[in-house]
Amino acid sequence: MKKLLILAVIATTIFACGTPKTVQESRKVIKGYWSLDNISYDSSGTFNVTLFNDTSVECMEGSSWRFIPNNNTGNYTINNSNCPTGERNFIFTIQEIDPASGLYDFLLKPTNAKGKSETNAGYRLRLAQLGESSMRWEQTVSLDGKPFKINMNFSKIQE
Repeated sequence: MKKLLILAVIATTIFACGTPKTVQESRKVIKGYWSLDNISYDSSGTFNVTLFNDTSVECMEGSSWRFIPNNNTGNYTINNSNCPTGERNFIFTIQEIDPASGLYDFLLKPTNAKGKSETNAGYRLRLAQLGESSMRWEQTVSLDGKPFKINMNFSKIQE
């Protein structure tokens, strides 16, 4: 009987320390197809920004994204014919920062079609807003030694 009780306590402890509820809910909401509608900055001016070491903001706007949370993979397709078009693959993780505020980070790592990263480089973004039909990422980088925020606004196309 003692052994059974100890096993029950261990099992409860293991399952209680799993994925936070807000992250589980976020995975359900993010699942599906999204459009990256627009990208803006917290500063005015003209900037030459390359996102995810891939392509320009102008090329990234209007791209189609797919998130598959059961294996943390996805892809995006550049649709602008004036840009290097085609599908890009990535793996992602949603990581809770502060359970009290519900803030979480979004980690994105570009990969090849087989899910392998050639450079092992990844990107940390703040998942600033996630709803049934819209999502906003914020990435803070350094520009002339000062923080520079890039806002990426998505709308859901379908699940």
